[in-house]
Amino acid sequence: MIETPSLVDQYCHGVLRTELGLGTFEAHLGRGVGPPAPGTTFFDTQTGFAVRRWCPPLLGLEPHCPPARYLARRRELGVLEAGRRLLRGSGITTYLMDTGLPDDLTGPPEMASAAEAEAHEIVRLELLAEQVADTSGTVESFLANLAESVHAAAVGAVAFTSVAGVRHGLALAPQPPGPGEVRGAAGRWLADRTVGGPVTDPVLLRHLLWIAVASGRPLQLHAGLGEPGLRIDRTDPVLLADFARATAGLGTDLVLLHGYPYHRHAAHLAGIFPHVYADLGPALARTGARAGAVLAEILELAPFGKLLFSTGASGLPELHVVGARLFREALGRVLGEWVADGAWSLHDAQRVAGMIASGTAQRVYGLGVTDADG
Repeated sequence: MIETPSLVDQYCHGVLRTELGLGTFEAHLGRGVGPPAPGTTFFDTQTGFAVRRWCPPLLGLEPHCPPARYLARRRELGVLEAGRRLLRGSGITTYLMDTGLPDDLTGPPEMASAAEAEAHEIVRLELLAEQVADTSGTVESFLANLAESVHAAAVGAVAFTSVAGVRHGLALAPQPPGPGEVRGAAGRWLADRTVGGPVTDPVLLRHLLWIAVASGRPLQLHAGLGEPGLRIDRTDPVLLADFARATAGLGTDLVLLHGYPYHRHAAHLAGIFPHVYADLGPALARTGARAGAVLAEILELAPFGKLLFSTGASGLPELHVVGARLFREALGRVLGEWVADGAWSLHDAQRVAGMIASGTAQRVYGLGVTDADG
């Protein structure tokens, strides 16, 4: 039996505070850009089946109960009580939370209280730049305030995260832009934007990445299909190879988020570069009953101490539960088979499980406990 008593969810978001009807629940379950097609349901997906398997018992129902019955029980308990039961039943002991989504989601303090766990903030660089731009009158003040804000955020946050790949693509020039380039790009952006307008200029996106690298905090980079509306040809993590090469030896770890369906490419980069790590992320939740096969593919390429568990969950506490349960099931199945075949010892399997579940995240993010064996 492979045990993972402690789980550090190294990348996730908060949960919704409002009661959810079927349509709203399905929209968050599907993680798409709209409702399911007429006559279909997002419950008929690997994620939907996993929710029906693992979440009903935490609310006092039998596994695999019909969606309508599950949602009725959820409403009966109320959003706060249902959320507490689900989060506390997930087995996650620490949440590292990207607070940069526009939805009205719980922040780290609320999450910690509801889940009876620790919770820490991950700062999204692009949102930080947009907030600074809203209060900066000139290009010079914007750039100075931005540098100061990143420095201040690094004091309290465990990491920075960037959606440069989502907004422009991962094939960004690897070197930092020059001061003249940055001033020109900032001037054009500030002149054209309205309050709250997103930053999409590739020069400014690169500038954000490099000032984050200079902070020394871990930098998470979105790749794969982690968020809706992405062009698949722009999000293959192999496109980050030049940036990884340029940042080697600078003291900042890079964590590749949401590598699926390019999880083998992310694992390959983690094997090449000492400062690059691969996130298991929502790949396991997306693949459900096939999660063990996906995990085994990642383990073929990445050094075991370079892999990090996360749920990538947002909005629904059910997604935290599913991410954690499928991870434990897949890890136990894959490593357990290797132990049973005599390829691994039980001691080594347990040690590697501890690294991936929590030990490596504790080390990379400086959470106070290190993985002595990693």
